[in-house]
Amino acid sequence: MKLGFIGLGIMGRPMAKNLLNAGEELLVADLNKEAVADVVAAGAVEASYTEIGEQCERIIIMVPSGAISKAILFGQGGVASTVKKGAVVCDMSSVTPVESKECYEGLKKLGVGFVDAPVSGGEPGAVAGSLAIMAGGDQEDFDAMKKYFDILGNSALLIGPSGSGSVTKLANQIIVNNNIAVVSEAFVLAAKAGADPEKVYQAIRGGLAGSAVLDAKVPMIIERNFKPGGPIRINHKDIKNVVNTAHAIDVPIPYTAQLYEILQTLKIHGHMEDDHGGIIQYFEKLADVEVKKAE
Repeated sequence: MKLGFIGLGIMGRPMAKNLLNAGEELLVADLNKEAVADVVAAGAVEASYTEIGEQCERIIIMVPSGAISKAILFGQGGVASTVKKGAVVCDMSSVTPVESKECYEGLKKLGVGFVDAPVSGGEPGAVAGSLAIMAGGDQEDFDAMKKYFDILGNSALLIGPSGSGSVTKLANQIIVNNNIAVVSEAFVLAAKAGADPEKVYQAIRGGLAGSAVLDAKVPMIIERNFKPGGPIRINHKDIKNVVNTAHAIDVPIPYTAQLYEILQTLKIHGHMEDDHGGIIQYFEKLADVEVKKAE
């Protein structure tokens, strides 16, 4: 069975390669021709959206926004113009629940299944095939994609109906990004007070303050390594989706609203391509201190 894969960015490219390494026959598309050439060299075949719709019974999309996903599916020359009844499309992008439901309903009219299945784990998880996959949709469509989820991640769970995966990713992003912000605030305090950030980290990581975020981000921060595994640009988009979704259903989100303004500030100062550990630069600017390894 041929598998279509659309979107070969920081996450999609290693995901596609993992599918190829597992023996899947892959048709791929992306606007970045260098990325396409790289994945084609690994064994994939380049194809247009219409060719992917015509030839593939299972299709994965991994792109920056819901608007792009909808254009790929329903725009002129899109996948939906040729996709066959009985196919299943899986959008692994981080989008809003409303956008996921729109894709689900649009494809359902064509007899095509749709699963929203965003991921957590960043580029390291995409490379290692250890992503956490949170899905929304119908059980039969989830089951149809499960073999691919098992290649791409360590865990895949169907949360509920269409949009549930996207809701879960929004909740995930609230926790991850606010956690990074709080860690940043704490380590700026420690550095300004004259403590060695590396020793502070070693002292607290085994206690209740320990977390996956602490272990993933503090070593990068003190080395001043902001090469993106998950760029602020993507998290800025996700937190904007959180704010818009929460406001639409009358859920106050005071911490996350403030976080969005922090990300807006980082955007203005040119940090959108930094790793989201680079959120610390906002707090460093406020305190006029840099958190780094002791010399």
